[in-house]
Amino acid sequence: MPKRLDRFVTRITAPNPGAMTGPGTNSYLVGEDELALIDPGPALEGHVATILAAAAGRLRWILTTHTHADHSPAAAMVKAATGAQVLGMPAPQHGSQDRGYAPDRVPAHGERLALGGITLRAIHTPGHASNHLCYLLEQTRMLFTGDHVMQGSTVVINPPDGDMRAYLASLEGLLAEDIAVFAPGHGYLIGAPHKEVKRLVAHRLAREAKVVAALRRRGESSPDQLVADVYDDVPARLHPVALRSLAAHLDKLVADGSARHAAGRYILFAKRSAQ
Repeated sequence: MPKRLDRFVTRITAPNPGAMTGPGTNSYLVGEDELALIDPGPALEGHVATILAAAAGRLRWILTTHTHADHSPAAAMVKAATGAQVLGMPAPQHGSQDRGYAPDRVPAHGERLALGGITLRAIHTPGHASNHLCYLLEQTRMLFTGDHVMQGSTVVINPPDGDMRAYLASLEGLLAEDIAVFAPGHGYLIGAPHKEVKRLVAHRLAREAKVVAALRRRGESSPDQLVADVYDDVPARLHPVALRSLAAHLDKLVADGSARHAAGRYILFAKRSAQ
């Protein structure tokens, strides 16, 4: 069921609820006389039919935030039905991606797309995915965040395409933007966006501190040995998913020069005492 959020934006949630998708993937129709679709979602005929009915022949652009399987596969179906131009970044070679995704054009960071009297500005936000983009509706300051920020949950950072250092830098970058509200790829609108960004950064850094503390206690360890310590606040059934973000935290520590990695095991570099 389409949900009108304001004068310019309608949200349509795909029927793909789950542990990783929350209520389902959000697709957004943006504009008035001419529309852009942000995140067409999974290739489900019923979902596409709902989008097409709500667009009512006005769809001109299809924008994707990234190429995970719950966000971009319907782009081909919607383009075939409407002739709309597909904009987004191609799928990276590694990771679980939508290999059939074929954008007509790749928007540059900071590029503005004019939709009648409103504009969407593309913001490159790597971290959850290397090809992740957010889109800022400049007139209302609503940011469509894809999986960069989700409502009700933190996002999984899954190496090698997911990168914790890049994710934290992308979050920090949003603090320089004038944003009124987040429209996430999963869940509902998020108010006080700068406060939410600071909360997410603090959460990730607190998790990193738990990784460091666990390595200090255990010494040289594998991710499997660390996950129960680092994610002791997460149900054990979710530890296989948590292992992905744990790997991203460990990779960040190595990249920061705080740890080293060999043969699937990690150890902290000993701090030199002051002389």
